[in-house]
Amino acid sequence: MNTASCVSIAPVIDPTVGIAADLDRLGDEIAELSAHLDAATAHLLDLIREFDTGGGWNTGFCSCAAWLTWRVGLDRGAARERVRVARAQGTLPRLAQDGPQGRSGGDTRRHRSRALHVYQDEDGMVVIRGRLAPEVGAVLIQALTAAREALYQKANAQNVPAGTSGADASAEPPTMAQQQADALALIAETALHRGMDPGTSDERYQVVVHVDAAVLADPDAPGQSVLEDGTHVPAETSRRLACDASRVVMRHDADGRVTEVGARTRTIPPALRRALQHRDRGCRFPGCGVRFGQGHHIRHWAHRGPTTLSNLALLCRRHHRAVHEEGYGVERQPDGELCFRRPDGRILPESPPPAAVPADPVEALRAQHDALRLAIHARTATPGWLGERLDVGWAIDVLHPLASSSGST
Repeated sequence: MNTASCVSIAPVIDPTVGIAADLDRLGDEIAELSAHLDAATAHLLDLIREFDTGGGWNTGFCSCAAWLTWRVGLDRGAARERVRVARAQGTLPRLAQDGPQGRSGGDTRRHRSRALHVYQDEDGMVVIRGRLAPEVGAVLIQALTAAREALYQKANAQNVPAGTSGADASAEPPTMAQQQADALALIAETALHRGMDPGTSDERYQVVVHVDAAVLADPDAPGQSVLEDGTHVPAETSRRLACDASRVVMRHDADGRVTEVGARTRTIPPALRRALQHRDRGCRFPGCGVRFGQGHHIRHWAHRGPTTLSNLALLCRRHHRAVHEEGYGVERQPDGELCFRRPDGRILPESPPPAAVPADPVEALRAQHDALRLAIHARTATPGWLGERLDVGWAIDVLHPLASSSGST
């Protein structure tokens, strides 16, 4: 008698099915969180653009990118890219709205209008066009004059047409404009040969500024503050230039005639300036660090401030101007550290404290977007393009405001 045996067969479960489902959920979570980050990044760019156009970074910083580096800790290149994208996004009407325009006084507006455009023409020549502040333009003019004389003085002494050699004495002498171009080339070559530190030259400013002692002590006092050619410069600009320059004291009588001329001295002797450069290593203004700068008297020598290492700080040209002409302040603390203040008196820290981060930043981001009624899910950032060829006619109709569907091909 055969006995039938019953065998129960359990269903076979493929473990890879459960793993695949978990990975799918993980992929959806990654896609959803990426979409949240995209939305947050778009909002961040909106804020950066509004901050940039409103001039919020103009608190001693040379650009919005420089401010981002100081405030957020971004790399300079990444910060510049953020600002570039934020500005570009502002040109897209569906993504952003125009920001408010900043306001400034006359002198500040003129300073902001400074520019130098260098571009290559069709024939390969380089074209230069620009606007410079009066004191900077005076430096350039004097530098061009010195370089031009260095290039052509020998030729004039030998009665050889300027810009020619003995073998080609019949060539036409160069015009003044051509001599200026040659002089600019010499200035550029000299700067690259000697380095870009303006403090290493024998004369830091080859420009004469006539300023009364009373004006140096008090910018609001009556008196003159003019360049050699009579161009007026603000009294505080003269104070800035006097921080680190050659100085000649001249005495006048009641009729304005010169009665005594003192010896020319350096406000900061070369040895002391080398020690200053070695100690500070660059501009001390928070968030700057430009390698080369100008010596700034924390207490101006016109106020009997000593020309000593403890009363000096290295500032780049931009931030030296900020301290003198834009109302920023700097003082040395008892512990030797520098303290910078904004024009309103608030302290400008060397590096600001980091922003507070919530315990669960992902949930906080989701909650923020929920409050804005943004329906974000795993498919939000999925592109609709499947790899098909571009419809050129449709693209022109969309992108070109003058295109019409009837004229597209």
